[in-house]
Amino acid sequence: MSPRPRKVSDEEVFAGAYRAMTRLGPGELTLAEIAAEAGLTAGALVQRFGSKRELLLRLSAGAADANASFIRDLRRKHRSALTVLRAYAECLADLAASPAALARNLAYLQIDLTDADFRKHLLAQARATRLAITEVLNDARTARELAADADPGALARAIETILSGSLLTWAIYRDGDAARWLRADLELVLAPYVVRRKRR
Repeated sequence: MSPRPRKVSDEEVFAGAYRAMTRLGPGELTLAEIAAEAGLTAGALVQRFGSKRELLLRLSAGAADANASFIRDLRRKHRSALTVLRAYAECLADLAASPAALARNLAYLQIDLTDADFRKHLLAQARATRLAITEVLNDARTARELAADADPGALARAIETILSGSLLTWAIYRDGDAARWLRADLELVLAPYVVRRKRR
């Protein structure tokens, strides 16, 4: 006899957890809040995951390749590799939909940086993201959007660094929206390498 199918999948629980995390900081996030978002009870979450920590670790593990997959999906949608990077920067700005939203995301990042179990998933995500950015930059160089002497690996590291720092500086200055701020900083990094097409 096959087991009864779960009415709410793990993916739906993780989506509910993510929604709760976008409005609640780590100290406010509870299994009850996640359960309400996912459409089940806190007791059901305890039975399935054991604790809030274990649920969030599973969520973190599943998200380890999320950024890289997102970048590759963008690559399939856009002809220009540089357009992909610009779209990624604008989407990354969603973390800073408001200064308060960025503060919440930084609070979760603090856990990722200080808890070894979470940090291994953060590191995996960072490495996969940098690799995906490097692949896009390789495509851009092959397509002659970037100069032949551009180093995709070094440039990917610079882009990763500038976008992370850009989120923080936007929160300090709050000049315009975060997407425009990140996009401007990205253009500064790319500018020395972008091949300017001559108008006919």
